[in-house]
Parts: sequence; structure tokens; C-alpha cells
Amino acid sequence: MKILVILPRFPYPLEKGDKLRAFHQIRTLSANNEIYLFALSHSKVDNNSLAVMQKYCKEICIAKLSRIGGAFRVLRSFFRIRSLQIAYWDSRKARKQLQQFETKVNPDVIYSQMIRTIKYAARSQRPKVMDFQDALSMNFERRMMNHKGLRYFFLHYEFKMLRSAEFNACSIFDRLTVISETDRQAIPQHKDTLIDIVRNGVDFQYFHPLELPKKYEIVFCGNMQYRPNIDAARHLVGDIMPIVWRTHPHAHVVIAGATPKAAVRQLASNRVTVTGSVDDIRPSYAQSKVFVAPMRIGSGLQNKLLEAMAMHIPCVTTPLANDALQASDGSQILLGRNPAQLAAAIIQLLDNENLRQTIADNAQQFVHLHFSWEATGRQLETLLHKAIEQKKA
Repeated sequence: MKILVILPRFPYPLEKGDKLRAFHQIRTLSANNEIYLFALSHSKVDNNSLAVMQKYCKEICIAKLSRIGGAFRVLRSFFRIRSLQIAYWDSRKARKQLQQFETKVNPDVIYSQMIRTIKYAARSQRPKVMDFQDALSMNFERRMMNHKGLRYFFLHYEFKMLRSAEFNACSIFDRLTVISETDRQAIPQHKDTLIDIVRNGVDFQYFHPLELPKKYEIVFCGNMQYRPNIDAARHLVGDIMPIVWRTHPHAHVVIAGATPKAAVRQLASNRVTVTGSVDDIRPSYAQSKVFVAPMRIGSGLQNKLLEAMAMHIPCVTTPLANDALQASDGSQILLGRNPAQLAAAIIQLLDNENLRQTIADNAQQFVHLHFSWEATGRQLETLLHKAIEQKKA
């Protein structure tokens, strides 16, 4: 197959969840297919990132977007009652570039990632598949519950616009995919719409146990510009750790991840290390006794949990984050619904080395069994073939 992949961001380096998913899907699909990549970008793509993707892509077209232009489109879109997210990524000039690239490539199928790219693929008459990845409308719905006033108003507005766009995608695309059952249930569907679940995976050759001394008791990793991660980091340090510190006053927390916002940097203290961007995230996992992801908002599957489990680190998280993961509480993971429960789970693991070992063993087996990029790549390839056949029928 000749597959035209449309992405809202260039998929390398892998500092964001959507880029991680896109990169590994392209990598696995490239084994048996020709990949033509069209990616939007708000900044210049460096030569190293371009070289990495050229290993897997027959040809690459990058459409440069202006942040100022995006801000103008957002303002204009608000008065036209349209999604601000979609408006920010939408560019008439970039759409024209895509049309020219599509004509040149003449692909068998188009694979478009995230609702942000809906306008780019919508007008094509070729077989096309959209990967929602996660239910972005649910992400905004959860976020607006924690706000009031003007911020609530804008979050609620975007929630409604995104939910409408997700519903419209069901009639525009031949097939649809999403990352988890929870996200599938959150997307409004036409009666005859089938949304397939295509999970994320783990690069097991990269994320594997490392024999490093334990410098920290607790670690939380992620893109620290992402609002749900910012909220989780503040929740961990401000609400959960004070309970843990009552019995473990020397417990040290490391918060590792790209581009931390000021709200995260301000959490640093003699008991909390905020690393900022790191070249290799694996030592942050390996040097810690327990991984904690106290997610209260957001959607989709938390790749950070998969990576920690693959590296044999016992994990504590919330039911919200585990909805997509579906690990077994008490066996493969420990869950907590509030600060007291999350703190109790952390303390339990810190106090019991045998429990840490058991949870880590079970979790590692769980991710190896259920989260392989190669397996999800084969599944996606089959769905793309089905979209082509469906269009012919």
C-alpha cells in the first residue's frame, strides 16, 4: 500500500504522546508499505529528526504553520462557533500543500491522526482513516470540571465544538480508530459507525530493566507542558506527598519531563527534584522505587505507565488513568481515588520490598502480553486495507 499519513506535529523527537504513537505506527507500517508523510509544524524541523523519519518514509512534506496565524484563526473561529483546537492547526496554505502532495503521491489510502487534522483529509475522495487517538472532547470535559468563570466558559465551549467535530468525523472517514474502550465510549457515534480500538505499545528493546542504584523513592514522568501532567505533578507534591512525608520524611520525589511550566518548576525543593528535559528518561525510572501517576484529568492511554511497567517499576495511579490500561488493582498496579488512598499505596510499596517486586513482575508480564507496537501495527495495516475495500464496495 501507498499510505499518506497526515500528522498535526512532526513525529520526532518523541517527547509527546501523539508523536510517540505516530512514530511507532509509521515505523511498523513501513516494513510492508510505502509511507508518505505530511506533517504540520510550528517550528523548523532539525536535520537529525528529519533523518530519523526518512528511514521509514518514502517522501516527507512539512507544512510550516505560524503561531500568530494560528492565534488569528482561533479568534476568528470563536466568532464563527467552531472548534478552537481545529482552527489553530488549520491553514488554507497548508491544505493547498497537502492537495498538491496527495496528487503527486497518488496514495491508496490516507491515514490522518487526531481530530485536529479533520479539515486536511475531509475533502479527499480517497479511502481515509482517522485515528482519534483519544477522545479530545472528554479531555476538555474533565478539565472544565475543575474550573469556574471565564476559564470554564472557554473549556465548555471547546468541549461542545470538539464533540460535534468527533461526531462529524464518523460520516467523513471510512474507518475510525481510538486508543481505548473508555475513549471509544466517549465519542458520539452514528448508529452504523464502527470505531476500532488500536492500542499503544512499548518499545521493549529500549524500555527494559536497568541495574542502577535507587536515588529516589518516587518518580513521575511526562511532558510537563501538558495540562493533565501539570495538574498531576502539583497534586502529587501538594496533596499526596505531605501524607507520605509524615511516615517517610526523607522520601525524595523526582519529576522528569520536557519543558516544565513555571507551575511545575516551582515544586522543586530539598525533597523534590524537577529535572526538565532529559536526553534519556530511562534512568529517572530505573533510579526510583515507585512510579506514581496521580492523573485527575486527561484522556487516552498513559504511555508513562507502560514504560515504567516495562522497566520493572511498580506503579501507583488513579482509576481514571487505569481505565484505558486495564491493569489489575493489587496485582499489576495499585490504585487510589484520593490523596489518602494514593499515599497509602505509595507507603505500602515503600515499606514492602517483596510487594514492590511482585507488582513489578506482574506488571512487566502484563505489558509484554498486551502492548506490542508490532502487534498494533499489524492490526492497523489490516484496518487500512479494509478501508480501501470498503471504498471499492
